[in-house]
Parts: sequence; C-alpha cells; structure tokens
Amino acid sequence: MPIAKRYDISYGALRPLLSMLGLGPRFSHVEIDGLDLGVAMGWGFRARFPISSIRSVVPYEGTTRNIGVHGFAGLYLVNGKGSGLVTLTIEPTAKARLMGFPVKLRTLSVSLEAPEQFIAEISAHIR
Repeated sequence: MPIAKRYDISYGALRPLLSMLGLGPRFSHVEIDGLDLGVAMGWGFRARFPISSIRSVVPYEGTTRNIGVHGFAGLYLVNGKGSGLVTLTIEPTAKARLMGFPVKLRTLSVSLEAPEQFIAEISAHIR
C-alpha cells in the first residue's frame, strides 16, 4: 500500500490568529493517499475526492488578500496566505464540507508550502 504524501498549507502573518481559530497548520493539509486527494483546513473545510476527477492543476492566476476558507457555487479558496496558490479544476464535481455544511466542489484554490512540487506530482497522475 502506498504511503500518503502530505503537503502543508502555507501561512503568513495571520498564522497565530488562524491557529487560535482552529484553522492553523496543526489541522490543515493536502494529502495524496493512494488514488484520492484530501484537503483540510481545520473545521472550516474538508474534501476528499479521486485524483482521477482532477482535470487540471495550475498556479493560481491573480492575487488575493483573503485568508481562510471562502467560496460559493462550487468555487472555493482555502489559504493561509495570498501566495503559493494552486488551482484544481475538478470534474465531476466533488463533495466537500464548508464549516460543516455540504457543498459541491468544481474549482479549488489552495495555498501550499511547495506549490511547484504539488503541481508536478498531480500533473503526473492526470496525464
């Protein structure tokens, strides 16, 4: 059985605040486990879906000043800082939980400590 590969969500100056809110690095990560990808940011966001559902993985285009968990209508942002973001396009839509509520996930942008490495690994799975 393959060993799970974990990628840390990146954090900036608001890391102490997010940690106090239960959204810090202790409870947050992206994990490749066999054929599945899991994403967690504390109690604020959880998703697990097949890597085969990922249609593309690219560096995030644009800038963001938002920190935390945000989204609507299938488009979600999970980040601890505004840089190092990658965007996943998912089809068919995946199930996720936003603050405990079920949501559908079509596009997910997440800030990572090693975005280039993550993009390379996921790209190898989807080609």
